[in-house]
Amino acid sequence: MTRSERKWDHIRLAVSTAKERQNSFEDIAFVHRSLPDTSLDQIDISTKIGELLLSSPIFINAMTGGGGNHTFKINQHLALVAKEMNLAMAVGSQMAAIKDKREEESFRIVRKLNPKGIIFGNIGWEATADQAKQAVDIIEANALQIHVNAIQELTMPEGDRDFSGALSRIESIVHQVKVPVIVKEVGFGMSRETVKALASIGVAAVDVGGFGGTNFAKIENERRNQKPLEFFNDWGIPTSASIAEAKSCYEQFSIIGSGGIRTSLDAVKAIALGASAIGVAGRFLKILLEQGIEPLMTEVSQIHQELAIIMTALGAKTIAELQSVPIVISGNTHHWLTERGIDTKQYSQRC
Repeated sequence: MTRSERKWDHIRLAVSTAKERQNSFEDIAFVHRSLPDTSLDQIDISTKIGELLLSSPIFINAMTGGGGNHTFKINQHLALVAKEMNLAMAVGSQMAAIKDKREEESFRIVRKLNPKGIIFGNIGWEATADQAKQAVDIIEANALQIHVNAIQELTMPEGDRDFSGALSRIESIVHQVKVPVIVKEVGFGMSRETVKALASIGVAAVDVGGFGGTNFAKIENERRNQKPLEFFNDWGIPTSASIAEAKSCYEQFSIIGSGGIRTSLDAVKAIALGASAIGVAGRFLKILLEQGIEPLMTEVSQIHQELAIIMTALGAKTIAELQSVPIVISGNTHHWLTERGIDTKQYSQRC
């Protein structure tokens, strides 16, 4: 199977295997504020990832590219949505274009259609610094995502099996590219140990990519001709717990929440846990493929309206203020954080 065919396999299976999995945000509840002391027209949803200023905390997370005409059209449509709705956008892994120049256009189209937008490049942990520079150049990226996906690779029939030296390769990229580097998990969550290691080498932000969204272990198991590795289907750190783990490392470190964030309420809860931005991939892809561009733009607009409404109810005029509202953590998320030595009272008793 060619890389292009595999990319289309991933998209097809991401949609066909998608279901409303428990995403852990049901464990998060806001402390109601009877006197919010704000109004809807005062709400500012702009945010920052490192030094990058975004007009919205919602952005189109990495999905695809390098899969021929199928993925060219998807990126074309997503770029139009990003431009119209003023959203940042991350492209999928550019390794296909680095290895085959014929695939470059499925990525270049994003910058062509959105010349002034915030666009993230994307490569894998196995890339060299020179390949990272190439990925940035192809789309004139404002930042570079490096995705880490050990569980997906181990489940993938043709995947990698050697992950040694990944941190040192990422460090080399951080020091040699001229844009901020974001390290992204692909659906299995990040522990605080991982976040500390990445912060220590100069990574600008992490995207926790928690358990609850697109399940790449299940996708790769669907592709396996041999016995499925079913034990990986439920592997990972829930998104809510992963955001809290990441935030427990460094208060000012930029965290992107992703992994099964499907609603505006999920997004607000993720920000209250400590995320500065929210990456959405699977839900946006499903709407685009099944309904089209206009319904996707309507969805984004609705999310923005609802974000502002919820922030008004909480008395939070800005994303920074939203990150300080009191929340009560219960259920499996509370149990996870307690076992990991993270005091949940720091969330419930803040003012």
